[in-house]
Amino acid sequence: MAVRAASRSGTPSFDWTDRSTWGPTLRGVTGMYLVVPDLGSPQDAEVVAAFARQAAAAGARRAVLLSVSEGAERALEHSGLDWTVLRPRWFFQNFSEDFLLGPVLSGEVRLPAGDGKEAFVDVEDIAEVAVAALTEDGHAGWHYELSGPRLMTFGDAVAEIARATGRDIGYVPVTPEAYVDEQRAQGVPEEWVQLSAGLYEYVRSGGLATLSDGVQRALGRPPRDFSEYAETAAAQGVWNT
Repeated sequence: MAVRAASRSGTPSFDWTDRSTWGPTLRGVTGMYLVVPDLGSPQDAEVVAAFARQAAAAGARRAVLLSVSEGAERALEHSGLDWTVLRPRWFFQNFSEDFLLGPVLSGEVRLPAGDGKEAFVDVEDIAEVAVAALTEDGHAGWHYELSGPRLMTFGDAVAEIARATGRDIGYVPVTPEAYVDEQRAQGVPEEWVQLSAGLYEYVRSGGLATLSDGVQRALGRPPRDFSEYAETAAAQGVWNT
């Protein structure tokens, strides 16, 4: 099966905000994995609806959406395509490949998440579910809530990384106000400061303290545990200083 990655730097170039790039990208496509920028914005539903209509007209039959936006989901559901929606929790890999890597390397992870629990999920599980939904029958019309196998606080996750690395790494709960001030002092863009503060508040308040069975239902196996991820990443030297 041929696979085409679509991005602004790809060939052909694809840009969600430039609809002239949609047609060349969709040529010959039968299935799509969609990650829409700024999911949750008022424009998402309209953009997804327009793209899905054009995709269906071009001959696409199946679409999988990585989603945090009900509007975008409803737009896809009314597109005429066979659709599957993936709703993931916080990624394991945020600690090793993204915005939490720096704090882990520093030895102190300062966040306003308190003792709120989250069901962190491995991006490799998300990818495997996406592949199954794109290439196998039986997934059309499903909303898969994707979580890991257990609830953890950010303190639990940092402690797992500390054990796996043998390093002294601590989690320090801070107030939302202190977090915002620290992020601004580090030059973090204000949009991200406000977005991340809101996300941590949702965790702190218990809004994500639930498990789901999406990985099990989609793949027929349990999701990967955070400890396995931490041990693998540590063995690869991700958190070496």
